Amino acid sequence: MSKEPGFSSVVIVAGGSGRRMGRPKQMLPLGGKPVLVRTIQAFKQVPSVRQIVVVTPSCNWPEVLKYISDVEFTDPGATRLESVKNGFACVDKSAQIVAVHDGARPLVNPTHIGDCLQAAQTYGAAVLAVPVKDTVKVAENEFVARTLDRNTLWAAQTPQAYRREVLQRALEEFGSQKDATDESQLVEKTGVKVRLVPSDYANNKITTPEDLIFAEALVNKQVIYRTGLGFDLHRLEPGRKLFIGGAEIAHTKGFLGHSDGDVVLHALCDALLGALCEGEIGILFPPTDPSIKGICSVDIAKKVLGIVRRRGAEIEHIDATLITEEPKIKPHYDAVRKSLANVFEIPLEKVSFKSKSHEKVGEIGRGEAAMCHAVATVKITNRETI
Repeated sequence: MSKEPGFSSVVIVAGGSGRRMGRPKQMLPLGGKPVLVRTIQAFKQVPSVRQIVVVTPSCNWPEVLKYISDVEFTDPGATRLESVKNGFACVDKSAQIVAVHDGARPLVNPTHIGDCLQAAQTYGAAVLAVPVKDTVKVAENEFVARTLDRNTLWAAQTPQAYRREVLQRALEEFGSQKDATDESQLVEKTGVKVRLVPSDYANNKITTPEDLIFAEALVNKQVIYRTGLGFDLHRLEPGRKLFIGGAEIAHTKGFLGHSDGDVVLHALCDALLGALCEGEIGILFPPTDPSIKGICSVDIAKKVLGIVRRRGAEIEHIDATLITEEPKIKPHYDAVRKSLANVFEIPLEKVSFKSKSHEKVGEIGRGEAAMCHAVATVKITNRETI
């Protein structure tokens, strides 16, 4: 039985100038976000991918960082192969598998990515590919010289994945060849056989305006929106640190709980889980488990974010209302919103946060507790239909 792929790194090559599209194709909007962002998010859904290196001009980095924070960047080279080399130089030395992917292929299926990584682990080299649908002619002087057997032809896609040492050898021995259109050509020259892994035709590279129209239609196909509600309440105790939405707020009291008691993150996590029908955080992090006593609520939120991604969902909007008498929260609105955007890795404009008093009524009104109501909306794309 083949081993599951271990630590995998991905080099996403997105250094094109977009001459045919009029501007860099990797930054064109697709379904409300840049093509490159959608490409990165596909790899975020693959558990074995631990490092993503994005090779793109530095002018594109801030736009990507609006959506995704935990990626690495490096500048492209003069050619695609030079860009691959730059990206490979940034790959973690402990990575067992290294994959290379086109930044302009945003609709790659995460399941197929995983299949390709596993095949690379087993065979040393693997590429996603699809059977050629059209009859292919070989031309000489604008006339048909011969017709190729379509049954033997496959169109190579990306990612193309390799054991680290396989790709390293290919780049070292044949990396100066300017006519290579993909890395597998170099690997083939080393004598390593490249395994074909079936993909789908949605994994198309956006090269022309027609490609973008096709991709837009697929992104909008079978999209559903779901909304979840969340609620949490904790007592305020003197001497504890106060965390609200992942931001530490200076105060004489903090929330009492098995974790750090961040009611805003807890309510939002439950809202996201509710939108996906995935239960609630008390199941994922039971208060009876002594090993997680004092756990940071940001860690809880990251676990929930991983569930959102594995479900193929995207966070469209979050809204939290903190109800507390103390401290005064309005001066901290911006800090909490920025913290929430960072924790859930979404743009700031998708984050709403506000606070209300309890008009001196009950335990909350006396400054002994606080509660939070939250709403989260997610977008789910049924990729199996693409």
